[in-house]
Amino acid sequence: MAAEPTLEAPIGDVAAETHASTEHASGGLPQFELQHWVGQIGYLLILFVITYVLIAKVFAPRMRRVIDERAETIDGAIATARSVQAEAEAQAEAARAEVEKARADARATAAAAKARVTEEFNARLAADEAVVGARIAEAEAKIAATRDTAMGNVTTIAADATSAMVERLTGKAPSAAELNATIKGAA
Repeated sequence: MAAEPTLEAPIGDVAAETHASTEHASGGLPQFELQHWVGQIGYLLILFVITYVLIAKVFAPRMRRVIDERAETIDGAIATARSVQAEAEAQAEAARAEVEKARADARATAAAAKARVTEEFNARLAADEAVVGARIAEAEAKIAATRDTAMGNVTTIAADATSAMVERLTGKAPSAAELNATIKGAA
């Protein structure tokens, strides 16, 4: 038996040839063929509507809620900061007032202490002046007594000196009455 030639070509080769011939005939990408545009536009509209609904009904409200919460949080933080700042200013003013009061009290205490010390000093000074005055009076009394004693002795010394001089000059001693008259006349 003789083998008959078969006209059958392998299946893979035929498919490749058919595909290559349609690709050549269409001239490009299937997206740009008019026959596919209706389906693509339909899918595009469906996806657009689904995306719009998801954004409008799901994502946008969540984002608005988050944005509103952030705004409320920021507003609350700002209000808290302002109240804390006002409280700090009030405390600072109170502290300033306390410092001024403490300074005034310190000045008053210092003035009182100075007045007390001055008063004590004046009292001690008066007491010391009284003691010194008493000592001076006592010393003056002693000096006066010593002076009176000395003056009493001066008369005797003057009488003795005069008597000695007259006796030496004249060779004769003067009488006590003459001496007393001479000394009283000289004084």
